[in-house]
Amino acid sequence: MTGTALAALGAAAAVLLAAGFALGRVTARRAAGSGPDLGTPVERATFHTLHTASLAAPPLRAGLTEDTARKATRRLRSLLGTRALCLTDRETVLAWDGIGADHHQERVMRRVGEVLESGRSQSVRTGCGDPECPLRWAVIAPLTGEEGVLGTLVAYGAAESAVLVRAATEVARWVSVQLELAELDRSRTRLIEAEIRALRAQISPHFIFNSLAAIASFVRTDPERARELLLEFADFTRYSFRRHGDFTHLADELRCIEQYLALAGARFGDRLKVTLQIAPEVLPVALPFLCLQPLVENAVKHGMEDAGRICRVSISARDAGSEAVVTIEDDGVGMDPAELRRILAREADRPTGIGLSNVDERLRQVYGDDHGLVIETGVGAGMKITVRIPKYRAGVHSHPGAG
Repeated sequence: MTGTALAALGAAAAVLLAAGFALGRVTARRAAGSGPDLGTPVERATFHTLHTASLAAPPLRAGLTEDTARKATRRLRSLLGTRALCLTDRETVLAWDGIGADHHQERVMRRVGEVLESGRSQSVRTGCGDPECPLRWAVIAPLTGEEGVLGTLVAYGAAESAVLVRAATEVARWVSVQLELAELDRSRTRLIEAEIRALRAQISPHFIFNSLAAIASFVRTDPERARELLLEFADFTRYSFRRHGDFTHLADELRCIEQYLALAGARFGDRLKVTLQIAPEVLPVALPFLCLQPLVENAVKHGMEDAGRICRVSISARDAGSEAVVTIEDDGVGMDPAELRRILAREADRPTGIGLSNVDERLRQVYGDDHGLVIETGVGAGMKITVRIPKYRAGVHSHPGAG
C-alpha cells in the first residue's frame, strides 16, 4: 500500500474515533441499561458507533453512486441518530433514509448549492410548511475528494443543535475519506492496467516476427515441431493479451515462461541453455500478472548480446515459509549498477529496462517497498534477480477464469 493510502487510512481512523466519542455521550442514554455489561454507557455507545461505521464503509469504498448511497444512508442515519438523512452528488439526491422524503427531498438541491460552492458546513431551517413534520433544521456538510466537493450529507433534526452540526461534519469527513480511498483504488487499478499495457507493448514486434520466422523454418524440415511451436506461440500470445484479472497463479506464469523459452529456443538453438528448478508447493501462489516473464525475457536478451557464446539462464522457485522466492539468473553481459539504478528509477532511456522498472514498481505497489526486485549484477558478471512473493496477501488472488 502506498504512503498516501496509509495516511488516508490513518485519517479515517482518527476521524472515526473523533466521531465516535463526540456521539458517545449523546447516544449513551439510549444504550444504558440494555444488553450485557460491555463497559460504561459511553464505551458501549462508542462501540456501537464504530460498529455501525464499519458497516457503512464497504459501499462507500465503491464511490459515490445511487447504489452505494442507498446502501450507506441507513447506517449513517443510525450513526447520527437523526430522523432523516440524505446523500447527494452535485446534481441530484442519491438516496434518502427516514421520514419526510415526500415533501423534503425535492427541496434538497436548492439548499445545498452554497455548501457545494464553499465546501463549508451549514445549519439551516428547512422552511417546512407541514405543522406535523418534525424536520425543522438541517445540517448540510460537504463530501470531498481529490477533485473538490463531490456532494453533500444532509442530516435533519427537530431543532438547531451544535452537537448535531459537529457530529454530522465529522461523519461527512469520514465519508469523504472513504470516497478518497475509493478514488485511490480506482487510480491504482488504472495504473496497474496502464503498466500491463506497457508490458504488452514491450512484447517486441521483432520477437513476434522472429518467432514466426523460426516456426516457418521448420514447416518443411520438421512439420511436427512447427505445429508444436505454433501452438506454443498461440498460447503465449493468448495469455499475454488476456483481458481479465490483475493477478495469476505462479503455475500459469511459469507456463507462459516455458512457452516464451520454447519460441526463443527455436530461434537460438543450442546457444540457449535453460535450467528450471520449481518446488511444486509454490505453484498455487497468486502474484501480479506478467511479472516474471519480462524478467526472463530480459535475461535472454542480456545473455544473447554476445553472439559468440552460449547463454545460460537459470530459473528457480522455492518455498520459504510465508513466501515463495523466485530467482532468475543469467551469465550474460550484465550491467553497470549505476545504470541499473537509473533504469529502476525510470531515469534512463534504455528501452530494455522497461520490463525491470515496470515489474519492480508493480511489486512495490502490491506488496510494499520491501518486496521490490533484488538485483545483483555488474559489467560482464551476468545478472541475478530475486523476487519474494508473499503466499497470502489481502486483495491478491487470481481470477477464477484467469490463465
